[in-house]
Order: sequence, then C-alpha cells, then structure tokens
Amino acid sequence: MEFEIRPWRLCDAGSVARYANNKKIADNLRDAFPHPYTEADARAFISACLRAGGERTCFRAVSVDGEAVGSIAVTLRDDVYRKSAELGYWLAEPYWNRGIMTEAVTRICRHAFAAYDIVRIFAEPFACNTASRRVLERAGFTLEGVMKMSVCKNGRMLDSCIYALLKHGE
Repeated sequence: MEFEIRPWRLCDAGSVARYANNKKIADNLRDAFPHPYTEADARAFISACLRAGGERTCFRAVSVDGEAVGSIAVTLRDDVYRKSAELGYWLAEPYWNRGIMTEAVTRICRHAFAAYDIVRIFAEPFACNTASRRVLERAGFTLEGVMKMSVCKNGRMLDSCIYALLKHGE
C-alpha cells in the first residue's frame, strides 16, 4: 500500500482523532496517549509536534491518500544518552498488517541516522504487543532484553522490551 511520511498539518486533527480514538491502540501506548481520544487531544498533539521543530525531534504523520492515519517519531536523548534516540509510533487499525509501519520505521530511522549525530535508535514496546515487536524485528531492530514488570498500564504490571537499531552495525 502506498503511503508517505510527512510533516504534521493542523488540518490533520480530524482524522487523527477519528483513528486514534481506539482502545486497542491506547492499550499499547504510554498513558500520555489518552482514551477516549478527542479532536482537542489531536490539535494539542499536532501543535506540540509543530512547536518542537526538528532540532531534537522528528515528528511525522503517516499518511495514506493525503489522510493522516498514524504517527511516527524519533526523539533524541540527552546527557550520557546523547548518541541515542527513542522511536515511537502508532497506526490506525484499518491499516494494520499491510507492512506500512515496518516501512515507515525503516524510512524514519534512515532519516534520523543521516540527520542527527546518533548511533542508536531504541524502542520499548510492551512485551504483549507482538505486532509492534514484529514491526521492529522486520525493520532490523534487535531485542536487547525484557524488563520484567517494568510498566503499569490499566492497573496491571506488564513486561516491556528494549529493542535497538545501531547505525552501520556499530
């Protein structure tokens, strides 16, 4: 399926609210991602992405036929972690299992390694989120470990994973 990764636009708020308002998505993301997800939440998120600029972050919409159907971001760390960046993403349920997010992850990581002075990109999916783990593995990430009972989501303690992709196999 054809898609693009593009900068956010304020006019994306309606489609983001429609697609992000999905408990299956929220259940696999940090609590900062609300459920229910409203158009006001979408406007606030997009505005924050636009304000952040690109010096230390790369926030992008995943777009199909011009409509924002997901989000992907790379955020640089600081201090002793300054050569690392964190990857985060979500995709609308109607677009799951089509290879879109694996390709989006591949593209944004390629961009981030070229644009920023980093050697490592990592992601921390919940261990039970097998679809997200497959996305990372197909995009070349390596499972570095499982952190037992490391997150509290919906009142339950869950394991999370740490995956990483190194620049040029460093």
